Amino acid sequence: MKKLFFIAGLVLLVAACSNESENMVNNAQMEEAVTPVKVHVSGFSVSQEDYPTTRAAQDVTDYAGVKAITLAFYNGSTEVYKHEQVRGALEEGETLGEFECSLPMGSYTMVVIARGQGEGDVFTLTSPTEAAYTSDHSRETFAYTQAVDITNTSAVDISATLNRIIAKLEVHSSDGRTANVTNVRMTFAAGGKAFNPTSGLATANTGFINTVPISTAAGVTSNSVSYLFLATDEQDIDVTIETLDSEGNTLFSKTVQNVPFKRNRVTILTGAMYTNDAVSGAFQLETAWLTKEDVAF
Repeated sequence: MKKLFFIAGLVLLVAACSNESENMVNNAQMEEAVTPVKVHVSGFSVSQEDYPTTRAAQDVTDYAGVKAITLAFYNGSTEVYKHEQVRGALEEGETLGEFECSLPMGSYTMVVIARGQGEGDVFTLTSPTEAAYTSDHSRETFAYTQAVDITNTSAVDISATLNRIIAKLEVHSSDGRTANVTNVRMTFAAGGKAFNPTSGLATANTGFINTVPISTAAGVTSNSVSYLFLATDEQDIDVTIETLDSEGNTLFSKTVQNVPFKRNRVTILTGAMYTNDAVSGAFQLETAWLTKEDVAF
């Protein structure tokens, strides 16, 4: 039996399930007849900023934005199998994006999450409708869910395509960083870091705070990034931008109201943040990934 699922997007190869110690819920299941399953997550939708109106195909191994891939199977609310691969920390014999496992006969929901990952990140997947970044930052995220029926012991080969489900904010300074500024804090009045893998929408819409260090040298313009899940496909959110010194004191603060966000789109806020011109609080808005537009604030 073979099932192939293709959604317009970019080519990312994954085949399903490894680590036999995780693929059964109890000893009784291990005594049942099982079916070998391979899941090929064949791609995820990516629109690069340089090509806002096109979607290119790219292998997962070539796309640096994906650092980890989680594959899980659920029987109702019961987790039957889950395994995570991390780029650069694969088990012996593993290839990023390829998994193998065996499943007992039954009906399942397959969930695949491909995401970025940074030091100290904590990501949880608990069901086809619940996942979250529970540490400081959320990351670029792609997701796919699919019903899978295992009806006999013939090998199953499944292909799927992941879509980017997250929105991105870039805060660009139009002036050079001053030496006393070490961090940029971005406060979102809505959206969140928890999401439903099936719908791709936020499960909490209460907002959050993301503080990131500035790596550019003094005198050089900066670019600070946040990712957020939206409660709807498009959402207008108030965003407060602050620059902080090494002791956490606020040196500049500006709230931009009704900033438009859309899933699979990057919103770019550009303005003076470090010099006396910053008192005007003028920001320009540009969106990309899917489309571009400029809005003056």
